[in-house]
Amino acid sequence: MKISINKMAEMIEVPGIRKFSNKLVDYPNAVNLTIGQPDFPTPELVKKAGIKAIENNETGYSHNAGLLDLRKAVSLFFKDCYGFYYNPEHEIVITNGASEAIDSTFRTILSPGDEVILPTPIYLGYAPIIEMCGAKVVYLDTTDTGFTPSPQRLKSLITAKTKAVLFNFPSNPTGMTIEKEQMDELVAVLEQHEIFILSDEIYSENTFTGEHVSFGQYEVIRDRLFLIHGLSKSHSMTGWRIGYVLGPKEYMAHVLKVHLYNSVCASLPSQHAAIVALNECRHTPEEMNVEYMRRRDFVYNRLVKMGLDVIKPNGAFYIFPSIAKYGMDSYSFATKLLKEGGVAAVPGSAFSTYGEGYLRISYAYAMPVLEEGMDRLEKFLQQF
Repeated sequence: MKISINKMAEMIEVPGIRKFSNKLVDYPNAVNLTIGQPDFPTPELVKKAGIKAIENNETGYSHNAGLLDLRKAVSLFFKDCYGFYYNPEHEIVITNGASEAIDSTFRTILSPGDEVILPTPIYLGYAPIIEMCGAKVVYLDTTDTGFTPSPQRLKSLITAKTKAVLFNFPSNPTGMTIEKEQMDELVAVLEQHEIFILSDEIYSENTFTGEHVSFGQYEVIRDRLFLIHGLSKSHSMTGWRIGYVLGPKEYMAHVLKVHLYNSVCASLPSQHAAIVALNECRHTPEEMNVEYMRRRDFVYNRLVKMGLDVIKPNGAFYIFPSIAKYGMDSYSFATKLLKEGGVAAVPGSAFSTYGEGYLRISYAYAMPVLEEGMDRLEKFLQQF
């Protein structure tokens, strides 16, 4: 008899993003617009700090929660930029990227049978973690509300089984943000219910219109809020794997335990580099955003001229046009676009069933790549 493994592990699929980026091996001449990774180099000061740490043999373990100096830098960043304070000694844990922060937090708070509400379309990395914990995902449809969650709809989905709700704004895959007035309405609903709130704000520094509003700015929900963040997007440090989770002291002690049994601590050279990123390179995201906005405007205008129904994003570096009028499911459309059009993009169905009928395009690529990609997409659409 064959030895069995965890059924949940068997059920988990390779993410749609990776499915299409992996297909590029067979289409070496295709334009790749799938991955949400900044094409800017890590800032020089940050790289030098990492190199210096290695040269100084700072290559061992740190405190499980991360270097205190880094936790202090994280705390100061949020205090200076958003006006709220988290105690670096008890309320902040440094993790191996924001992904591990999400995993450790969910594994801390979820039990079998719990429910977690996810506004959708949404990043595809949340649901598998929730389901691996034996919990159930409940989707909050935003496709008819401008890709932002309706407070009334959120309220209608909360039941006795609801353990948490997760928000990701600016959003992957839509690039949408939440305005303060709507955030106020969401918080008014959340404060009436004893449920956890996870806010993945990894793209907060890539906000193009107005100012980012953080759930951490609302004191009424701070006793059950976990704030997820990191440096991958803001400082082009995806491979350095530095994320962090901030939350109430009483719960963070348990998150720390899950984290340390998962990975002991984050990479020490990366932590030293992160201190410099937060303390000395706060200007970096703003500089990158100038180019991101130029790329966004170019891609948006091209898509509109092609006749695609699309909402102009105001954060992150993704755009989410509708391809429903072409009468194909998004996976088939994306496959045909890759094979016949020479462009790799991610089918909307990768971001839950509510993403069906859409295509995610990443504009975290240099302008020549985007120009070629849009030219090929336009030519491809002429056949319909």
